[in-house]
Amino acid sequence: MDPSSITPNTSNQQLVINNDNDSATALLQEKRARRETLRDVSRSEYMTIAVLCFVNLINYMDRFTLAGVLGDIQDEFKIGDDYAGLLQTVFVIAYMIFAPTFGYLGDRYSRRYIMSFGVSLWCITTLCGSFLHSFGWFAFFRGLVGIGEASYSTIAPTIISDLFVGNVRSKMLALFYFAIPVGSGLGYIVGALANAAANDWRWALRVTPVLGAVAVALILFLMEDPPRGAAEESHMKPTSYRQDLESLVRTPSFMLSTLAFTCVAFVTGALAWWGPQFIYLGLTLGPNSNITIGRVSLVFGVITMISGLVGVPLGAILGTKLIKRFPRAHPIICGTGLLVSAPAMCLAMLLAEYNSYVTFTFIFVAELALNLNWALVADMSLYVVIPPRRSTAEAFQILLSHMFGDAGSPYLIGVISEALKKALSTNHNEQPTASVQFRSLQYALFVTCFVEIIGAVFFFLSAVYIVRDKLKVDRAIAEAEAQVAEPTHSSAEDVSGA
Repeated sequence: MDPSSITPNTSNQQLVINNDNDSATALLQEKRARRETLRDVSRSEYMTIAVLCFVNLINYMDRFTLAGVLGDIQDEFKIGDDYAGLLQTVFVIAYMIFAPTFGYLGDRYSRRYIMSFGVSLWCITTLCGSFLHSFGWFAFFRGLVGIGEASYSTIAPTIISDLFVGNVRSKMLALFYFAIPVGSGLGYIVGALANAAANDWRWALRVTPVLGAVAVALILFLMEDPPRGAAEESHMKPTSYRQDLESLVRTPSFMLSTLAFTCVAFVTGALAWWGPQFIYLGLTLGPNSNITIGRVSLVFGVITMISGLVGVPLGAILGTKLIKRFPRAHPIICGTGLLVSAPAMCLAMLLAEYNSYVTFTFIFVAELALNLNWALVADMSLYVVIPPRRSTAEAFQILLSHMFGDAGSPYLIGVISEALKKALSTNHNEQPTASVQFRSLQYALFVTCFVEIIGAVFFFLSAVYIVRDKLKVDRAIAEAEAQVAEPTHSSAEDVSGA
């Protein structure tokens, strides 16, 4: 709603409103400036960030532990690439379906209790799943794990947004999303090491539940749950779910960055699930044919960790430095990262059967460039949405990005690979040769390179609207602050047009 609709639209009254809004905006910027350095962060806030990062770390460890032992899972359940990809698809479908529910709850109820419930659920179901011997039941329990993880991933970034503003928020989000590639890498490593130590892939699923129990205690007793919009001193009230969704759809920068992030999710989902298996198949065709899937998963995990250790902070640093002079820097950096990642990933796939060192080098470059976007996408999604709508926005983005991204990409790549095996095999009655298995998975994974280019285009388009949408949110918060100082009180509904 335009500010002029709040009071009668006369020129004198409008002048007063504009002056009040300008003053409120200046006051808001002054308040933010007081929290623009890490020196202003309290000990309890640092503790909260540490808890959130720890849970995010083990969250992604759990998610990709299976990818590190995927070959053993296929052998035990006697499944092909299509059903192996279906395991991750089931997880992500459950994850995305329940994200809107937790987003709605996260904007209205205690986030501490919602998160502790979710972490408890995925810990219990992960542990129970490690004892199952039926593929159907195992896939069902992976879906339950996805429900638990949806409660955490939807809500955690909004807690950070309610604790910090400006550059401090960007740095804390970078630290939080820094745990994604590091946790994913640890997932491969834990899976490979636990499998090797126990000679049983099921033990790989029994590590994170123990850490999850610790995480629940930390959430309940050490984590802060600030009021919505506390960092911006916003007094907006939640609106209806329908109004929330209508406002998000009418925010171009949010929708375009969500489409771009959908492409990122598609690529990361496919590569994270199939990467170690693909590289292993390629290396077995070369001179070092005695390499094991465990060793490949270990190296792949280390590369994923290092690329995250460098890429996520680098993206945040570039964003913080450039946005002061170039307000559209965030989506431009993300789009450029995808354009760099695509050819590097393509070269890694082409060279996988020839040289392991060159292959892993290009994978590192591709993942490094891809990791530039994690913290920046989250920051963009928060600052173009008003405070009482941010959990819903996170849930909406999770739903769309996973529905059209990594919910289907592992399964789609598996289906394409299985179809290509039949097309490339000369004898359909025999098991496909190692060369055919590698080539079919290679051709299927080339799809991810094209998707990265599409994602870059969406990021560049979002740069057109990002400044305007952010200014709308800043003005809406400032107007709400100005009205709180008066007898009439504002709600998020008054500024739903923002």
